[in-house]
Amino acid sequence: MADERGRVVAAATDGACSGNPGPGGWGALIRFEDGSVEEFGGHEPATTNNRMELQAALALLQRLKALPRHPDLTLRTDSKYLIDGLGSWMAGWKRKGWKTAAGKPVLNQDLWQALDQARLADVPLSYVKGHSGDPDNERVDRIAVAYSRGQALTSPPVSTRASASDDAAPAELQRLLTRLELAERLAAGAFTLTAVELAQLVEQPLQQLQERSSSWRWRDWSVDPVQAGRWRLRRREGGSEQS
Repeated sequence: MADERGRVVAAATDGACSGNPGPGGWGALIRFEDGSVEEFGGHEPATTNNRMELQAALALLQRLKALPRHPDLTLRTDSKYLIDGLGSWMAGWKRKGWKTAAGKPVLNQDLWQALDQARLADVPLSYVKGHSGDPDNERVDRIAVAYSRGQALTSPPVSTRASASDDAAPAELQRLLTRLELAERLAAGAFTLTAVELAQLVEQPLQQLQERSSSWRWRDWSVDPVQAGRWRLRRREGGSEQS
């Protein structure tokens, strides 16, 4: 099945906890070249937010090990604890016998050791600011929160950090609005996107985007090619047809 979906082009994780310590959940998301998405998560009745961040990354890395991966793939997370731990702190912990610089046992040592075994050399971690409008970060946050409340993952999910009101917009519409708001900011700042990032934003297969070489329209924006295989959004006047 993974071969039919193509390579993994995007991955994201998040953790959530009510009370810290308290009931917790974690969420993970994987995007494939054909545009399909795989989502999963889990629940712990008594845990911490940091443990949920680590558990999410561990589960995702273990899943990625069995899948074909795009060379530009990164694991996107809003946890600096996870990034600093794997990237900076772990080498020192291991030299000191899993002790901190103060000589105390490393917290969450079981998960850190499992992550050390599960890490993939070709999948670096990249930081994304939480609640900044990043579609995949927002999605895994909702998955994690749903699981922290003891709710099984649904598609689309109905759980958010805030209680949903009776007149709340459907989840799919909320996701679309998040993507449109992000597109507006990207266009206003003249930011460029890689093909992988663009595929996430417009929710189109990466292979389809890689076949394009000239400007094309996505909703209210013109998507223009720039150097080194990158793309830039430009606001257009008029209708919002998609091509």
